[in-house]
Amino acid sequence: MSRQRTLAKTVSFTGKGLHLGLESTLVLVPANENEGIYFYRTDRPDSPGIPALVGEVASTKHTTVLGKETLQVCTVEHLLSAIYAAGLDNLRIEVKGSEIPYLDGSSSAFIQAIQEAGIVEQNASKGFFEVEQTLEYRDEETGATYILSPFDGFEVTTMIDFKAPFPGQQYALLSGLQEYAAAIAPAKSFLMLKDIPALQDVGPAKGGNLANALLIADWVPDAATWKSWLDSFAMDLPLPAAPGVLNPEIQTFANEPARHKLLDFLGDLALLGAPIKGRFHITRPGHASNVRFVQMLRKELREQRKLRGKPSYDPLATPVFNSLRLESWLPHRYPFLLLDKITELTDYFVVGVKNITVNESYFQGHFPGNPVMPGVLQIEAMAQTGGILALSTVEDPWNWDTYFLKIDNAKFKEKVSPGDVLLIKMELLSPIRRGICHMQGIAYVGNKIVSEAELTAQIIRRTVLAES
Repeated sequence: MSRQRTLAKTVSFTGKGLHLGLESTLVLVPANENEGIYFYRTDRPDSPGIPALVGEVASTKHTTVLGKETLQVCTVEHLLSAIYAAGLDNLRIEVKGSEIPYLDGSSSAFIQAIQEAGIVEQNASKGFFEVEQTLEYRDEETGATYILSPFDGFEVTTMIDFKAPFPGQQYALLSGLQEYAAAIAPAKSFLMLKDIPALQDVGPAKGGNLANALLIADWVPDAATWKSWLDSFAMDLPLPAAPGVLNPEIQTFANEPARHKLLDFLGDLALLGAPIKGRFHITRPGHASNVRFVQMLRKELREQRKLRGKPSYDPLATPVFNSLRLESWLPHRYPFLLLDKITELTDYFVVGVKNITVNESYFQGHFPGNPVMPGVLQIEAMAQTGGILALSTVEDPWNWDTYFLKIDNAKFKEKVSPGDVLLIKMELLSPIRRGICHMQGIAYVGNKIVSEAELTAQIIRRTVLAES
């Protein structure tokens, strides 16, 4: 079993941010298990932490920005890339300023400092997102494609194609996170000449320079255009004679742009909030498409975590409640008793089973010729299952009734049809107090979640009307 990890000791960095060019200080602080990764603006001490999750992304224009308009942390991808590669799960990231220090435009300094500080394992287990079937995503806006396949490990192949003489088509491969520090972390950011006009419109990145970004001539401009660019960015370079890297003295790899795209992807992937076991094949990635892909993965992760809680079902095992005992506790009878048996009952959850047959009374009038169990009856089956859990807390359950007070967040995801076996799990969301029971219900057919809802109920002693 893999365990969660955090730093062994605090590490810090100081440097200028990419866009504003202002000095900022960054401190990485060990955190307790199950805390996750949070950013804190130390220049805004009364502000809340910003979780490193894809739902917190505020912008993906040229970089990845987390937070709200009034409280943001910019250029988080290089740092998060190193954190993901190091396998850290819990970390407090303190930033004095709105930008992460850009340093040399790569993630080398981050991964080296993490390795030198040391990593400690914690008691809690690490929750992986394990890919069970191939997932594909195409970003219609950018043309980027993402394929994630089952694999008992971690591998990423990144393809880029700038449709220019240089860098043209390139690819990079990461076969396991143990290769990251040497093969990916040193890859610096880069700027193509074709992107300079757009930067002139919004203003240059004040913290960017020829020491922390490759300047790539994907074409050769005329002398007048070149001079205007040099004036705008306060650079002194000769007019390129041919396409290529204009500051090769800082270049580490021949395919550095492809490797840096992979570095950026890992930083954005960290916003999933869980490590992945799988094999990625990616073409033309960018921050915007990366984030949209991770948003899709986040939905898959939520569903997978719900399915991990799916109870096992053996139809031959002796049930905790059969239909006769259910009738002794519940005030329901055919055709409104929507449970066949209870297979598990503990202090905090219960599992009920309903075999769906074509003879159900509601099929006569609900979608005749195409029988589908009504969603409201699925909720009622949850309520009856939850009623058993609530009634199990009193000594004489047959003298009490369960009345449901509220239904929240009900969702219906798949059809339920004759032949299906509906497996219903009701789990307490909080301890029962004063007879009030708040439960999460999930209904399964096979390995699919078909419906879910939060239900709040109250158990009340049954009163019998006196005979006249």
